[in-house]
Amino acid sequence: MTLPHLHPDVAAAFPAARIAVLTARGVRAGRPWPATEAALARLEARTADGDWRPADEHDPRIAAWHTAYRAFGTNPRRLRPSVDALGRRLAKQGALPRINPAVDSYNAVSVRHARPAGAFDLAAVDGRIEIRFADGTEEFTPLGEPDTVEQPKPGEVVYADAAGVLTRHWNHRDAHRTRVTERSTDVLFVLEAMDGAELAEAAGELRDLLVPHSEQVTVRYLG
Repeated sequence: MTLPHLHPDVAAAFPAARIAVLTARGVRAGRPWPATEAALARLEARTADGDWRPADEHDPRIAAWHTAYRAFGTNPRRLRPSVDALGRRLAKQGALPRINPAVDSYNAVSVRHARPAGAFDLAAVDGRIEIRFADGTEEFTPLGEPDTVEQPKPGEVVYADAAGVLTRHWNHRDAHRTRVTERSTDVLFVLEAMDGAELAEAAGELRDLLVPHSEQVTVRYLG
């Protein structure tokens, strides 16, 4: 499996986009990951104590994504970047979701660093993943809604493979087909920035959470 391909048209339209790609092989997500649970608990405790709050749309790191969403025709206050929605959930409810250790790991890093994150089960990916503008003919089945089929709007930025769309609105929502579960063994994780910032620190934290529970983890960068 090669790196996801950032289409030249998307790279030209969003020159400040940066993407860290972590590929984990031999993932063992069917057992507890204590460091991941501790990372989530720290974020929740700091939020409850009031000495830290998750970044919101006024933070430059998230504001840059709002600007990008508007540029490709999406209202970011109606359909929020994933990190924005996750941070708002933590601020309002005081807790982050527990899905499975692999997903929980990228959620913890995403909220801590205010960077959108996601993952794909490589066993379900068909061919190369491409980050490109939708042409309006593709199909997308949202996570948790296996009987629903949507069509992204032309010009919307999506992750896609040969079989269809894997994320809508760049990073607003993932597809059901490539969702990461406790049974996923080979997983591709992404961390994203739209402000030109380096992602090495966030990627390093995610790698440290993955390494004890994977046979191999590699980190590479796009943009």
